[in-house]
Amino acid sequence: MSGDALTGLGSAMFDDAMMAQKLPSAVVQRFNQCLITGEPTPEDDQKVIADAMFTWAREFGAIDFAHWFFPLRGGGGAVGGMLGAFKRDTLIDLEFSSKYTTKPMKACLPHERLFQGETDGSSFPNGGLRVTHSAAAFTTWDRASPPFVMDKCLYIPCAFVTHFGKCIDEKTPLLRSMDAVKTHGLRMLKAIGIGTDAQTMHSYLGWEQEFFVLSAAHYKSRPDLVNCGRTLFGKLPTRHQQGDLNYFQPVPGKVAELLDIAQAEMLKVGCPMAVKHNEVAPGQHEMSPVFRTANVSCDSNVLFMEVMNREAAKLGLQVLFHEKPFAGINGSGKHANWSIGTDTGLNFFYPGKNEAGAKLYVTAIACLAYGLAQYNEMVRCTVAHSGNDHRLGAQEAPPAIISLYPGQGFEQHVESIVNGGDLLGYKAEKKKQSTGCSAAMHIEANVEDRNRTAPFPFCGNRFEFRAVGSSQNCCLPVMVCNAVMSAGMAHLAGLIEGGMSHRDAVAKVYKENKHVIFTGNGYSAEWPIEANKRGLPNLNTTPKAVATWNSDKNKKLFEDLKIYTVEETEARQEVMYENYISSLCCEVETMIQMCETGILPACAKDLEKYKGFEKLAGSRKTVYEGIVEHLEKLKTSFGAKPHEGLPEEALYLCDTVKPLMAKLRAAVDAAENLMEKGAYPYPTYEAMIYSHHF
Repeated sequence: MSGDALTGLGSAMFDDAMMAQKLPSAVVQRFNQCLITGEPTPEDDQKVIADAMFTWAREFGAIDFAHWFFPLRGGGGAVGGMLGAFKRDTLIDLEFSSKYTTKPMKACLPHERLFQGETDGSSFPNGGLRVTHSAAAFTTWDRASPPFVMDKCLYIPCAFVTHFGKCIDEKTPLLRSMDAVKTHGLRMLKAIGIGTDAQTMHSYLGWEQEFFVLSAAHYKSRPDLVNCGRTLFGKLPTRHQQGDLNYFQPVPGKVAELLDIAQAEMLKVGCPMAVKHNEVAPGQHEMSPVFRTANVSCDSNVLFMEVMNREAAKLGLQVLFHEKPFAGINGSGKHANWSIGTDTGLNFFYPGKNEAGAKLYVTAIACLAYGLAQYNEMVRCTVAHSGNDHRLGAQEAPPAIISLYPGQGFEQHVESIVNGGDLLGYKAEKKKQSTGCSAAMHIEANVEDRNRTAPFPFCGNRFEFRAVGSSQNCCLPVMVCNAVMSAGMAHLAGLIEGGMSHRDAVAKVYKENKHVIFTGNGYSAEWPIEANKRGLPNLNTTPKAVATWNSDKNKKLFEDLKIYTVEETEARQEVMYENYISSLCCEVETMIQMCETGILPACAKDLEKYKGFEKLAGSRKTVYEGIVEHLEKLKTSFGAKPHEGLPEEALYLCDTVKPLMAKLRAAVDAAENLMEKGAYPYPTYEAMIYSHHF
């Protein structure tokens, strides 16, 4: 297609607009109605849709099609960790009606293969929900997420379940949570008498993806990056991010080329990629799209990660999605801008321009406060994995304490409601601020200021879940946001249905849950102390957080909302533990290997040069021998890890092994400071984060 990236926006996506062009209106109407009711698409309509989609996909050069789904692979940051799974099938079938024994082929997309597929589920993480001798697993088209064509393949976004309908993927629980938002959101609207003309509800997501880019040659020369997604050793260059010189400066040429290519690819398949810029750390960048419905947005984020890795390789670059690729400089997150609203245009998190909108806003935040207070540990679990443990609470990301920031002005309004005040009265007015000069006009400031130290701050018309890690699939965090919000809406609706007034119900919810609201500095040393007084948990490591996932209250909520069965909840916890353990074990084994095959030989060679010049050698012998001492301690400790259960093994790796890893790293980094230039066996931090800038 000729033209620039803004030519043919969304043309390679079979979305609502394309369906309206290619399908009879009656088919489109029935298809959309099935999305609301959950009914199967009629078989005759399936055939019409499949034929039209085939013809359309061929126009874009599609030869294959693929059911694209998200297994429970967890975070971790290594290439392939959170990418989608699929196998490519050719757009052909046999002419079974032919009279010939050897049936001729025909190019087509059989309707039954568009809407459902089957594959071997035996090699995907499943938490015990299936066994090798019962391996069947099925993909089914997420009809609310449009297929698209990329790289000569028709991608069909799918849910992924076992033979018995158990979810073993990221998307199915998200779709179930979206149903819960619809059920309990409409119920709450009916209870408060606002927006009762709505037929359905949606949850929305706009993600902000941070990442590092470096030379592929440097990446391939670092066993820790290849195997773990982060560096296990390395000292910072003398200049890194302390001067704030990188943030929003021009993107380096080669990286800019990569971002432009990725943007064009994403725009073509309907992802409104709108922002690209340098981030705080050298070598760090960000791209983000305009929000869309949560399932479609989650799909586009995984696709973006795939596109970035594929296109980077063509340019001799490598993209790092790990939360903390380099120690000592900022890590990467994936801020999840989340909201919910009706098909009639009501946004629950927009203060509103009329009385009904203002009341809905105050009511919705009460429901969210309930969810975050009552299911605080559940929300924390959604961002708990080995990579994020290096980032949360490190003055670059919110702390591991989950709190809600609705704004200081709104916090005062909550107190007024609790003390008997009306639901109305919050002045959601944007404020004009003078620039103090003639050439630049005044600015229109938001209703509330931003708070980047909060894990869940208000951002004008949405809440931003800032604790999500860069390597994660957004599905799990957004699913739980939907779940706790649904819990709050169900609770408040129940109070009103039981005879309580709208005002009194909201006041009661705020009174019992306002302890989760915090508008101060989440980075301060005082906040963990204050949070403890409020009864808010500080689950500052993954094993601590994951241990709370399958609590009775969590299992009951998931079951009540029809998101997870008890068995699925417990399976998800097992997968979380397995991912954490495998990530840590891989890091330890890589660390040992790098020391024994690279670091120690380099130390020996460097020390050899100082024979007869002991005074010049300085502390080298002591420092280098210290590496051996710490290495042996790590090997001994790692070899003694328990095997009686996943929780015990995870806790041991976290509390006993990780501190020894840190000590070994400190010793090796001290050695790098002494070693002759060029003797260090791996690319240095300075080379990795700066070389592609020139």
